[in-house]
Amino acid sequence: MTDKKLRLAFAGTPELAKIVLESLIQANEHIVQLVFTQPDRPAGRGRKLKQSEVKYYALENNLPVLQPSTSKELDPESLNDCDLLLVVAYGLLIKQRILSKPEFGCINIHTSLLPRWRGAAPIQRAIEAGDKETGISFMQMDPGLDTGPVLKQISCPVKDKDTAGSLHDRLANIAANNINQLLSKIKNQELIATQQDDALANYANKISKDDAELDWNMSAIELERKVRAFNPFPVTHTILNGIKMRIWEASIKPAPGNNDLIPGTVLKNKRNLDVITGEGILSIAQLQLPGKQVVSASDFLNGHPDFIS
Repeated sequence: MTDKKLRLAFAGTPELAKIVLESLIQANEHIVQLVFTQPDRPAGRGRKLKQSEVKYYALENNLPVLQPSTSKELDPESLNDCDLLLVVAYGLLIKQRILSKPEFGCINIHTSLLPRWRGAAPIQRAIEAGDKETGISFMQMDPGLDTGPVLKQISCPVKDKDTAGSLHDRLANIAANNINQLLSKIKNQELIATQQDDALANYANKISKDDAELDWNMSAIELERKVRAFNPFPVTHTILNGIKMRIWEASIKPAPGNNDLIPGTVLKNKRNLDVITGEGILSIAQLQLPGKQVVSASDFLNGHPDFIS
């Protein structure tokens, strides 16, 4: 195997996976023979079927694409000519009959320093929890959820102003810049897998719209993290003075002295949209009303002079 290119099957769906697939195709150090991705889904106001980012890129590069709807529909026979299955944010569980089919098994790229955040939303949960560091884990898959032994990890700082979007982009670049070399080391059996410590694991639950509702009894620090964690999706939301809005950007201010105002109270300041929290003030910088464009807080206040009365 040392003098031959790895023959790969690739399984992935969103932008993160597309960036990794693009790196594989452009480097041409290994051969992508087959691509698995999620079925086309209704999207947008017209609910028209939309292809995944991975499918769009794969078809552009004349790669065969399979779109099974369930794990049961993943056929091991489709991997007959593949040495390894690379999985990146695919969205379906990989069963043992698939895991054991390729010679080198199945490798997963996960956006957390495992076992810190297992599950669907490691980037968002890292920001929400106030983590100062995260990274990419290249993991040998087993039947569990992100429980397999780790082949390599690359760390990445979580910056104070990071949103899920900005952190996603840095992690995607780390994965793309390292995947070809990592696969070569796997092919040459130069890596030793390390078992995860299950006692250190946390589960990164999938993000729901309910998660994104702001609870003003929380501290301003927690709420500001939440705003960044759920940007660009699903975006935090609230109702202030009877107006429903999505909050895209905010900062923290100390609470005024002798403050006895109820959390959720908007302070009387026509230049800033400052809201009392359980501890401190959340100063909203960018917001969006239903069906409208994102605007600055000052533009919103100029357009709604009676909002603070």
